[in-house]
Amino acid sequence: MDQNTFSLTDKTAMVTGASRGIGLAIGKALADEGANIIAVSRSGKFDELEQYCQNRGESFKGYTCDLSDRQAVSEFTSTLKTNPEHIDILVNNAGTIMRKPASDHPDEYWDEVMDVNLRSQFILSRELGQRMLERGSGKIIFIASLLSFQGGITVPGYAASKGGIKTLTMALSNEWAGKGVNVNAVAPGYIATDNTAALQADPVRNKSILDRIPAGRWGEPEDIAGTVVFLASPASNYINGTTILVDGGWMGR
Repeated sequence: MDQNTFSLTDKTAMVTGASRGIGLAIGKALADEGANIIAVSRSGKFDELEQYCQNRGESFKGYTCDLSDRQAVSEFTSTLKTNPEHIDILVNNAGTIMRKPASDHPDEYWDEVMDVNLRSQFILSRELGQRMLERGSGKIIFIASLLSFQGGITVPGYAASKGGIKTLTMALSNEWAGKGVNVNAVAPGYIATDNTAALQADPVRNKSILDRIPAGRWGEPEDIAGTVVFLASPASNYINGTTILVDGGWMGR
C-alpha cells in the first residue's frame, strides 16, 4: 500500500462541533495526518484544538456559529463563499439531543434538534458540495448514530434526525459519487463524552449498556476519529453512501 494512502497533507478540513468531545478528537486526528483545520462551534472555544494544530505546524481557523439559528447559518455560508481557501473535507459532527416522551415532546425541542442535526448539515453540505463538484473532488462525512438504525426512547426528534442523516448520506452519494465527491457517515455507539456522563454515572444504566457491548467498554472519541480519518483519506475513494458503525459490536447483538 502506498505510504500516502492515509495522508491528508495540504488538505483543508472543516469540522463542526469541534470544541470538545468527538469533534475535538476528529480535528486533532485530521491534523495528525497533515490537514489544515477550520473549526466551527456554538461556543467558539477552540484553544485546545488551535494549540494542537499549531504544535504540528498545521494552520487553524475557528468560526463561531449557532447551527440552530437559520440566520446565523446563512451568514456563515456567505462568509465561507468569500474564503480564499477551498475546503477538501467537511465533517458534519455538530449535534444536539433533547429528551422528553413523544406524547409531550414540544415543537421547540423538535425544531432545534432538526435545525442542528439535519437542516444545517444539509445546507453546509450543499454549499461546500457545490465547490467540490466544480473541482471534481471532495469528502463529506456525517456523524450519524445508533439511532440511525434504532428508535431510542424519549428522543423522537433525535432519532428522526439521525435516521435522516443516514438516508441523506445515500441521497447525496447517489448524485455526487460519479463526480468525484465521496459522501459517507460514521455511526458512533456509546462514547464516553460529556453528553453521556449521566449514563456513565448511573450504575444500572451503565451496567445494562456494557452488558450489551461485546467489546465490554465504552468507546472513546478517538475511536470515531480514526474512522473519520479513513473516510477523509484516499484509502476510502471507492466507498460511497455508506454508514460505518463504530459501536464495539452493539448492533451485532
